[in-house]
Amino acid sequence: MVDQIDSAALPFSPLIGVASLARRAVLKENLTPLGAALLARAQKNPTDANAYMDYSTVLQLMGLRENALAVQAEAIQIRALYSLPASRPVSQEAPGLRLLAIMGPGDLMANTPIEFLLEDSDVSLDMLYLTPESEWPEVVPDHDVMMVAVGESDANQPLLGRLAGVVANWPRPAINVPEQIAVLSRDGVCAALHDIPGVEMPITTRIDRATLQALGVGATTVGALLPHDDFPLIVRPTDSHAGQNLEKITHRGEIGEYLERVHAERFYVSRFVDYRDGDGLFRKYRIVLIEGRPFICHFAVSAHWMIHYLNAGMGESAEKRAEEAACMAHFDEEFAVRHAAAFEAIYQRMRLPYLGIDCAQTRTGDLLIFESDNAMVVHAMDGEAMYPYKKPAMRKVFAAFRQMLENARRAASS
Repeated sequence: MVDQIDSAALPFSPLIGVASLARRAVLKENLTPLGAALLARAQKNPTDANAYMDYSTVLQLMGLRENALAVQAEAIQIRALYSLPASRPVSQEAPGLRLLAIMGPGDLMANTPIEFLLEDSDVSLDMLYLTPESEWPEVVPDHDVMMVAVGESDANQPLLGRLAGVVANWPRPAINVPEQIAVLSRDGVCAALHDIPGVEMPITTRIDRATLQALGVGATTVGALLPHDDFPLIVRPTDSHAGQNLEKITHRGEIGEYLERVHAERFYVSRFVDYRDGDGLFRKYRIVLIEGRPFICHFAVSAHWMIHYLNAGMGESAEKRAEEAACMAHFDEEFAVRHAAAFEAIYQRMRLPYLGIDCAQTRTGDLLIFESDNAMVVHAMDGEAMYPYKKPAMRKVFAAFRQMLENARRAASS
């Protein structure tokens, strides 16, 4: 049995948390004064780990990623455990649920977005940050359910491997076991899902810089890397997210210029799929599977193939927002039904109770999967005046997430 402690009894100043700070950023609040106050707190009391962690989040939200990660590392060195109480009141009659999330260091896309999923919830959250080098703590907070929130990356593979042995013998219900998270690399997901009927997922392979250079000068061919495929290709550095240095390469002559700008040593390459609809626009869905059931988190429409919600112009187009509202309103009886067999097959193969999917629909009606992992950002922070349809959709996501935790707790006690 793992030794337990009551995290609420620890004498630390309160943590503001990612969700609250991100909401301020979305509302265009100037975070500089808050950052200065947090820095002053940390300088006054070098053991105030919560001040360090919140300051790290503020720096990330201000776009200062490297500085933020350095401050976060200091916070984790001071203390590995961070706690947020339930935002909804609990009582003896309705005691709520205690969740322990195992986290890894990194930016806002490095872990499952636990805080966003638990807004306005009766779930109290303890976040235990671990690194491949850190010692497992002798005591952890008492909890009802544990969830591994560490996202897949090359850097996190050693941590996931280390966690596998610990989680296998955990005395509480465990959600999203590390062995299955470790499969969520882009090539790992492709290997797991590419042959599912009704799913389009081009073969993705990892290559080093020298191989990409060889492709650029004609010393190797696309077919040698991706059998039966050809240009155009999608190229991106491994462990990159949010479209960073993701480009479509239409012919080998573009590779040299790409490598002059991008200095990574390892890359993913795959065949480009033209998934635009008859009107010439591209449409992308962000979906989460919770215990196998799909939920829509956002839907974006763009004239460009590389869609991210923030660059799709959704805020500037009432027509696009109306389409997203209709998508969300009818998702359960339309898109979810159309691809029900594919979603069930994905769930059975990935074996993760909580899983995110970025996807589209091809011209032939297949489910085109771009990416699948456990750390995609989902939230309900968009302004209700412009996006009145989003909160109802996200409440369904949050309710399903809470029910997943409850199901795990009940299964353990039955």
